[in-house]
Amino acid sequence: MVTQTAGAYRRARVAVTLAFLVHGLVGSAWVARIPQIKESLGLSEGALGVALLGAPVGVVAGVRFAGRCVARWGSRDVSLAGGAAGALALVPLGLAWNLGSLIVALMLMGASLGLMDVAMNAQGVVVERGYGRPLMSGLHGSYSVGTLLGALVGAGAAHADVPVALHLALMAVALTLLLTGARGMLDRAADAVPESQRPAAHSETIVKPGDRSARWTLAMLGVIGLCSFVGEGAMADWSAVYLREYLHASPGAAGLGYAGCAVAMTVGRLAGDRVVARFGPVPVLRIGSLVAAIGLGSGLLADDPVAAVAGFTLFGLGVAVVAPVTFSAAGNLPGVPAATGISRVTAVGYLGLLGGPPVIGFVAEGVGLPWALAVPAVLAGAIVALAGATAAARD
Repeated sequence: MVTQTAGAYRRARVAVTLAFLVHGLVGSAWVARIPQIKESLGLSEGALGVALLGAPVGVVAGVRFAGRCVARWGSRDVSLAGGAAGALALVPLGLAWNLGSLIVALMLMGASLGLMDVAMNAQGVVVERGYGRPLMSGLHGSYSVGTLLGALVGAGAAHADVPVALHLALMAVALTLLLTGARGMLDRAADAVPESQRPAAHSETIVKPGDRSARWTLAMLGVIGLCSFVGEGAMADWSAVYLREYLHASPGAAGLGYAGCAVAMTVGRLAGDRVVARFGPVPVLRIGSLVAAIGLGSGLLADDPVAAVAGFTLFGLGVAVVAPVTFSAAGNLPGVPAATGISRVTAVGYLGLLGGPPVIGFVAEGVGLPWALAVPAVLAGAIVALAGATAAARD
């Protein structure tokens, strides 16, 4: 079956699950504090949108080199290095004193998390192949647990009036220590999966990543990811601002919008492997996307804090399996190395995750934040038409 021992794959599964958890914690550790950062630096919505551009600039740089880094050092070492760098980037983020320093801190975090994202998903594909059954949705469920925990800790810190700099510094130390538990991932040799261990599709003629069929499939998967990730980024960066400044929720309650989204995504992803295996990725993505679009749109139209949190929650449930299905499909595209496929899809998808919030800020400057947050609902509806692309790449 596999050249690695069963114990090695079990340890690797636990370790890569922890890596996904840390990634979620790092990315969400500061989101509940955005209103305080915005207020302390005296930023307008447009200026905050400019600041948030630092993250996509960094992530594009990180993702661009992630495939080469994984090929040279292996997915385990790149995951560990990227995670540690991302956690430590929380320190300058909490100490930002003006718009420029905030942008630089977000660039550092974006580059680190971009590297880690590609590497840990490549490791996940290897472990999934070793197990011989779907695991990616569960791994992304661990990421969602991390985003939930990070959001709740941040909301609690905001409610307790813990200084932003102290909160993020403590999180940096804690997450760096936690990441040491992920050293059990498979080493570099496991990234090159033997022919006998590949799915049947991988036994066919090798397809170069530049070939038209592979390029088209990766492009479509990237667009699907982008449509979903714009919403995820908007929930992370703007839900608290919307609840606090437009619906007048308390600082602690403002963090519950993203927490609700994270809870729903966690539940959806933990159950996602079974659901997708039973009904197939295309129907699940289409139905889920409709739930996301209708739920978010209804929550915004209600103009009520409780309804808004419910809408953010339904959005998270609806798009829960988009990332796992998309990354698994990219990592298992016939003839394309997992890290290469994932890095190309991530490059497009992460533009939505980290580039979408700045765009939301610019749109909000012109038409108001409630209308700007309708953009993710429209893009969720677009996944209904694009979902068929996942069937072509997923075995």
